[in-house]
Amino acid sequence: MVPMPASKTSVTLTVNDFTVLPLHYPPLPSYPQASTHYLYLRANAPKVPTEDTPRELFLVNVPVDATEIHLRSLFADYLGGGRVESVAFEGTKRIGKGITAPVVSAKSRGKKRKRGAENEDVETEQEVGKLPEVWDRELHSSGGTAVVTFVDKPSAELALKEARRATKSGRQIVWGAGVESKVAPLGSARYSMHHAMRYPDPAALQQSVDDFMTAFSAQEAARAKELSRVRSVPDADGFVTVTRGARTTTAAREEDVEKKEEAVRKREKKKVGEDFYRFQVREKRKEEQLGLVRGFEEDQRRVEEMRRRRGKVRPE
Repeated sequence: MVPMPASKTSVTLTVNDFTVLPLHYPPLPSYPQASTHYLYLRANAPKVPTEDTPRELFLVNVPVDATEIHLRSLFADYLGGGRVESVAFEGTKRIGKGITAPVVSAKSRGKKRKRGAENEDVETEQEVGKLPEVWDRELHSSGGTAVVTFVDKPSAELALKEARRATKSGRQIVWGAGVESKVAPLGSARYSMHHAMRYPDPAALQQSVDDFMTAFSAQEAARAKELSRVRSVPDADGFVTVTRGARTTTAAREEDVEKKEEAVRKREKKKVGEDFYRFQVREKRKEEQLGLVRGFEEDQRRVEEMRRRRGKVRPE
């Protein structure tokens, strides 16, 4: 962020493939001077494109206080009104890490299921058991990046075109205008809220732990069922691996399955030629040797017969 120039000067429109977009910061009590932050935009071009790549914009030098609400407001109010579908910030950390399992979370308990398979999958396959968060707003590192996904490709192209037009015309874009009441405040209020959120309600914390353990138990049961099914499937020779003792732990079951898979891989490596095992190859070689011996004996009999009929055989 640099101080805003007193007079209008020529502004660089592009840097490499990026469009330069100046963002105006009004004076604040903590910094009573107007300033300008430069945001860089271009069409997203990852090494491995996806079906969403044509409707994505890649942003560099994202403001540290940027939120999804800020970027939605930026494109809706200043850059063509394109509808933003989602925003992915670089290095965004999920503070409350949970577990994904086909278990209804506490928030969805008591709600009626919506009809349709898609809605049912969305409701049942979700992250549950997340610990309460201790920050009400995420901040980013300086010079961070983000990928903005629009609802369609024309919206992304229009937003990039409007950014070039706004930079060329010198139109002032005020960062965060109109969203002050929609995002959590910064400064001392942020840390006061952080201090309060560090001590969550015991009931909410216990509910989060219970949801996590319920989901974890469901995952373990599903995994044990799948391992049991795999262990009961005969291998290529028609044998089923039987283990001694009641090994009920997950690690033991996974070890058994790994050993069985390793044995199958070893047997497959022993295959030679047209899917013959080694003992089959040995039998085939014996048969070939016996065939050669029989052929040699047959040739000897033919030579003796020729000698009896024509006399001594002379070499050519």
